[in-house]
Amino acid sequence: MATSSGNSTGSTQILNSGSEEDLQVSMLDERKRKRMQSNRESARRSRMRKQKHLDDLIGQVAQLKKENNNILSNINLTSQQYANVEAENSVLRAQMMELSQRLQSLNEILSYINSNNNNNNNGVFETHHHYQEDMMNNPWNLMYVNQPIMASADMLYQY
Repeated sequence: MATSSGNSTGSTQILNSGSEEDLQVSMLDERKRKRMQSNRESARRSRMRKQKHLDDLIGQVAQLKKENNNILSNINLTSQQYANVEAENSVLRAQMMELSQRLQSLNEILSYINSNNNNNNNGVFETHHHYQEDMMNNPWNLMYVNQPIMASADMLYQY
């Protein structure tokens, strides 16, 4: 009997060691499976974070493009307004020069009339006659006689 019980103990040990190995292998497989599942979840979360970041960046690009377009529109509008003001200023400068020349001519006429009145004590009509003769003899004076101001804003626009 001792032999048979020795054999049964030995085979139980073999069975026990086999089932312990299977249990250990099974536990290792379970850990590996859990680790793989955890890694998959982690990778999925990482992909989701990357996608959200990419979506945020795409939204930011769209917003910046919109802002750039608004800025460019404002620059173009401001440039056009600046060009209009410059054109208007040029017209006003031309008108000012023309009016200054007319004023100078009128002052010269008054000075001439006053000097003739003081020197000759002539009447106004006689002085007017001398003024007409001087105007005809001096071609520079002819350009200012009854001429309208010709400068306008439309003259300076380049289409």
